[in-house]
Amino acid sequence: MHRRIFLRNSALAMVGVGATPLWLERALYAQAQAEHRRNKALVAIFQRGAADGLNIVVPHGDPDYYKLRPTIGIPRPSSNIAPEDAVVDLDGRFGLHPALAPLKPLWDARHLAIVHAAGSPDPTRSHFDAQDYMESGTPGLKATADGWLNRALPKGREPLSPVRAVSIGATLPRSMRGGNSAIAVEALNTFQVRNAGAASVLQSLYAGSQDQVLNGTGRETFDAVSLLQSIQKNPYQPGGGAAYPKGRFGDSMRQIAQLIKADVGVEVAFADIGGWDHHVNEVGPKASVGQLANILRDFGQSLAAFYNDLGDRMEDVVVVTMSEFGRTARENGNRGTDHGHANVMFVLGGSVQGGQMHGTWPGLAPEQL
Repeated sequence: MHRRIFLRNSALAMVGVGATPLWLERALYAQAQAEHRRNKALVAIFQRGAADGLNIVVPHGDPDYYKLRPTIGIPRPSSNIAPEDAVVDLDGRFGLHPALAPLKPLWDARHLAIVHAAGSPDPTRSHFDAQDYMESGTPGLKATADGWLNRALPKGREPLSPVRAVSIGATLPRSMRGGNSAIAVEALNTFQVRNAGAASVLQSLYAGSQDQVLNGTGRETFDAVSLLQSIQKNPYQPGGGAAYPKGRFGDSMRQIAQLIKADVGVEVAFADIGGWDHHVNEVGPKASVGQLANILRDFGQSLAAFYNDLGDRMEDVVVVTMSEFGRTARENGNRGTDHGHANVMFVLGGSVQGGQMHGTWPGLAPEQL
């Protein structure tokens, strides 16, 4: 780990959000508001656990899908099946799992694109290794020091916001580690002063340091703390009638929306949602029942709420979803699936080429698997 990254993350943990001079807090916030920055922002969502792309975006036009999944396949739309238990058709060949019905309006508005049969070329079926490769962006190479999101941050742009790259969570994800500044925030509403005295001492130590790395890290830390505290001065009210579901992922998406709408210079944001490793009881007696339906309701409602909350700000935002690998095309004997390859990715935003499937569908015939 780079020394600067270690020092910055350690400082945030120690201060927890320590105090900064009120004049600096006001100056930073006033500057952001005056400039009313409308940055382009990339939001990356990681579905940890290997999501089942074939039951998320269902190839209901491929007859082999139902041969491979006689008990857990999501039924085609039919007058004999309740809508909440059947595929939400998109183009006659593919459709959404019914729990993702809130995303259909985004598809119709051409603000949601889908990339199917996509993923890492590395053959590993280890969750740990596959996540590392996906987040470093270098499949098969474990020695890569930085993550792909950190490398994607634009260089040479001044002044840089102290919250230009932010992850909602307790620790900085692999994809955001690297030479560019990035911070992890577990919850904006708890980002408050824990010990003002200790924070003041730390701030003085940083300011008086002759070590340029240490001094710079201190400034970055306290600038980020100050700006995040400023955002919390007024309770956040989502726009567009957005209703975020209760839970960790919904809270994460709400906080990312809050940061983007505060115009504080966010360029990259990250959130993750675990619980996709469904070896058993992935689908119950009906499509609306089972582990997959439960997590997809949270996932779909959270993404739809984020989209509605941002409104026309989605013209400047792109959301990309990913998972470390997919599941086997053939169901196992426990109403679940095992570790496989390739998956589905969602890309949503006002500027994406939405309302269509991207990439080449290889098919599910035996010779194609």
